Amino acid sequence: MMQRPGGVDFPDLHVFPGGKVDQQDFLPEFVDGCDEASANAQLGVSGGGLRYWVAAIRECFEEAGVLLARRVDKTLELLDESEVSRFNDYRQQLIHGELSMETLCRQEGLQLAADAMQYFSHWLTPESAPRRFDTRFFIAVMPAGQETAAHAWETADSQWVTPAAALAEGHAGRWQMISPTLVTLSSLAGYAGVSEIRTAVAREEHIGELTLELSSQGMQPLR
Repeated sequence: MMQRPGGVDFPDLHVFPGGKVDQQDFLPEFVDGCDEASANAQLGVSGGGLRYWVAAIRECFEEAGVLLARRVDKTLELLDESEVSRFNDYRQQLIHGELSMETLCRQEGLQLAADAMQYFSHWLTPESAPRRFDTRFFIAVMPAGQETAAHAWETADSQWVTPAAALAEGHAGRWQMISPTLVTLSSLAGYAGVSEIRTAVAREEHIGELTLELSSQGMQPLR
């Protein structure tokens, strides 16, 4: 969970890592485990679906320092100090627009691990909001050979926390969270572990009924 800094959209809120889909995020040559047709079908869109997977991977790397990628079927591990430093430099260059994900993949021989991610939910900001966002949520297992490191400019605070503990912070008034975050945490809190969550998401059993109340808060059908 990350706390948004002041002076940005949704200031001070606790949110998940995320960001904007860019045209440059269409990189089918460097994506492993998902293609454009499959991505479009999963999201229920006519084109450009694969960009969502790439954008989620890129933003997770930029904001949380975690890169879902692999080299020759082996998940990327950043254990050596020199490699950690090199990838941190890549990360800063991506954030500042001095490097593209395509160039990073070419230089390091990487394939982006789209199959490590699962499409979780779709939210659209209600019409009454001053700014509207069309948002897709994904989940992924944290790679064993990496560590998180929140980007200091884009976040005020960050921490790993169980869904139940995050909800408790919200109920106690210590964290501010909006409906998509709260509903997502509530969905996750009912599972005993990651494998159960992944199985439920694969079967599309994690969301439950799309009620009028959830619709009014912005939740959309998966497709």
